[in-house]
Amino acid sequence: MHPFARARERTRALNAAKIERIFAKPFVAAFEGHGEAVETMSRRPESLNAIASGGWDGGLIVHDISRGTHMLRVEAAHKGKISGVCFADENHLLSCGVDRNVKLWDTRQVDENGAGPSESQKPLSIFPGKAAFNSIDHHRSDPLFATASTIVQVWDETKSAPISNLTFPTSTETISAVRFNLSESSVLASIGSDRTFTLYDIRTGKAERRVVMQAHVAAVTSCDWSPTGLEFVSGGWDRTVRVWKQGVGTQPEVYHTKRMQRVTSTLFTADARFVLSGSDDGNVRMWKARASEKLGIIDARERAAIEYRDTLKERWKFDPEVGKVSRTRHVPKPVYKASQIKRTMLDAQRVKEERRRKHTRAGESKPKAERKKVVITEQT
Repeated sequence: MHPFARARERTRALNAAKIERIFAKPFVAAFEGHGEAVETMSRRPESLNAIASGGWDGGLIVHDISRGTHMLRVEAAHKGKISGVCFADENHLLSCGVDRNVKLWDTRQVDENGAGPSESQKPLSIFPGKAAFNSIDHHRSDPLFATASTIVQVWDETKSAPISNLTFPTSTETISAVRFNLSESSVLASIGSDRTFTLYDIRTGKAERRVVMQAHVAAVTSCDWSPTGLEFVSGGWDRTVRVWKQGVGTQPEVYHTKRMQRVTSTLFTADARFVLSGSDDGNVRMWKARASEKLGIIDARERAAIEYRDTLKERWKFDPEVGKVSRTRHVPKPVYKASQIKRTMLDAQRVKEERRRKHTRAGESKPKAERKKVVITEQT
């Protein structure tokens, strides 16, 4: 082994970290069409290029992200904003809104040029409700879908009324979102405006568990898991999109542009390579999940070099200089100032709790684990 081998490897690792940050250009494309904010998005389960979005203007659009065209566009799909969209199957789309209606649409193309159905297309079915809907999700295999309003309701596509109403005995909050579990398809989860997370079993029609969570410090309006389960994306009112990795609680990828306003919806593509975000400016933007990833054809020699640099960064990630370069993320000035204020407040709170614990009777007060601080109460 050469006496300078370790020093040379460290230099290469530092250069690899710098190269990654130099080529970190995550923005890919923007898709227009909505006149107001993009409220919700959904991906087609068996397709990589079809993304549905609904806006505050009541417009419904199915984007072909590979060609930058619209597979379906309905200007006035709902009266008022569309609060939820989801694909029922490959050719059908469900949407719900504040007009108390759930509508089923046909998304199949009608000509050979790729143009979708006309803007005057009518829904295949309409499911009327008694309150404004906030969210919708479809069962993985059965013709069932769930909606969230003041209660959680389960619907059958062949019936015009809900087949089941799911509530928790002591719950009075408004349901913000509802999702089916992809692995255990009979389990349904919902979140409420009073920080509650509730699990239901649609086979018994009862709530199984309810947990009150600690509130977000900042206004986080949306999040979505990667299909691989190793990453998730979040967006909020700080006008940034953040990609988080499993096992890494800090230093996420932070995406932002000068024109992007408050982020209202986020979504991973089916191949987990790209992230989509919808914001108040009416645009749907596409980003790379890995900011420095090269798009296009990569030959064997270039791929080997990329893998070698990744190995070096992983091996030397605890080196002070390499780690500093890899962790550094430049954010807008308002976000940076807000993070400083938040850090100061949390530090002061932690010092206050520690001093209070030290000046109480021995054994009377014990520090609470950080992981347990997230859950305030649990009900069954």
